Amino acid sequence: MKPENPGLAGLALVAGLLFLSPVLYSIWISFQTADAYYAGEVGLTLDNYGRAVGQYNFARYLLNSLIVSGLVTVLGITFATMAAFAFARYSFRGGNLLFGATVATLMIPSHISLIPNYLSLAKVGLLDTYAGLILPAISNGFAAFFLRQYIRGIPKALDEAAYMDGAKPLQVLWRIIVPLSRPAIWSMALYIFMTEWNSYIWPLVAVGDQDLYTLQVGLARLYRINPGEGLVDWPLVMAASTITILPVLLGFLLVERHLVRGITMGAVK
Repeated sequence: MKPENPGLAGLALVAGLLFLSPVLYSIWISFQTADAYYAGEVGLTLDNYGRAVGQYNFARYLLNSLIVSGLVTVLGITFATMAAFAFARYSFRGGNLLFGATVATLMIPSHISLIPNYLSLAKVGLLDTYAGLILPAISNGFAAFFLRQYIRGIPKALDEAAYMDGAKPLQVLWRIIVPLSRPAIWSMALYIFMTEWNSYIWPLVAVGDQDLYTLQVGLARLYRINPGEGLVDWPLVMAASTITILPVLLGFLLVERHLVRGITMGAVK
């Protein structure tokens, strides 16, 4: 094995710090007082986090985002895996057309479905509910497409051996396909979670009850908090932003190994 190149490692470190500099700067601002920030001075405090969680209800917003994003991820990856298995392993009339329609949804801007989704949920009384936030987001064409391509790289001989032993299609899916597709599934689960976690427009439209606000909607409300005439309390906003990114960062660290493996294995295939 070749020894590590110190120069290359140093360059990677510098590039990483440059990439993270906006995040690090926002975290630094979150520990400042508003007066110190606008005066160009240093005044450290933890009060911004306490105000965000207590006074401005960010603990509730965090819980709402965890519930909505978590359920969307679980349901979305389940349906996408089942659809991918059907597309990859079965030939049926209209299958290619249906798969083409699934891929075509990737080219449709999500804002086009905003009004139809709103009207549909309004008719069944699901606005201002968790179900109203979750149901429109559980279908994910990209996840189905990605997993279908991954499953097609798994030898069919494994399925045939299981069928010869008396396994049912769902048993083949959950006992053979899912374990072998775990890197791709984890990668798509992180993608779905991050997409839903950062969703702003739909929660803003579908929810009017402040107790159901997600973090993104709550974060936007903080721009109205002024420490002075015509000023924005940026330290408070940055503290709330830091709270917002921490779960995503934690999720990435937990599935990083699976994410890298899924990308590299997909590239090899």
